[in-house]
Amino acid sequence: MSRILIVDDEESILKSLRRVLSLTPCVVGERVCSLSVDTFSIATEALEKARHTAYDLVLSDYRMPGMDGVSFLKAFREIQPDAARIILSGYADLNGLIGAINEAGISRFMSKPWNDYELVSAIGQALALRDLTLENQRLADQARVAMGTLSAAELERRRLESEEPGITHVIWGEDGSVLLDESLLDDPGKGFS
Repeated sequence: MSRILIVDDEESILKSLRRVLSLTPCVVGERVCSLSVDTFSIATEALEKARHTAYDLVLSDYRMPGMDGVSFLKAFREIQPDAARIILSGYADLNGLIGAINEAGISRFMSKPWNDYELVSAIGQALALRDLTLENQRLADQARVAMGTLSAAELERRRLESEEPGITHVIWGEDGSVLLDESLLDDPGKGFS
């Protein structure tokens, strides 16, 4: 199952995309892939979710209040660099397209209104390309471990981080303790009674 994150400020678009992706089979390579879809209408909430949940693909609206699609996908790429990225937009903006490709590293720019078949096909192609890229990366990392340029511990850290974003980040308290709640850093006396 592939996990997909969709961000659009219009609830009707989110409902429509969820319906299309639940009804239309997505073909990835030679296999039909089932999709698990999470939707958000606020980009910052989607980024917070992405800090703890791994996604295979993210689909974002281009124009949204607060944070545009390029800024959102750029921030998303910082959290999950291996996820495929697609922008969906009702506007044909050349500068926006260039920014989306160069800054956010998108694989596709889809227009609204979309054709259901083309959208699902683009998602399947992006997921297939992601799978191939990850397999190439895995083989290259194995070769690096064999040559001694990458430690087995670093390889394992990368694997864990790709499956559970943020799992390898440790927040240390002043007393050497491990903090589970980042807000404790704001008030060092809080929680240490």
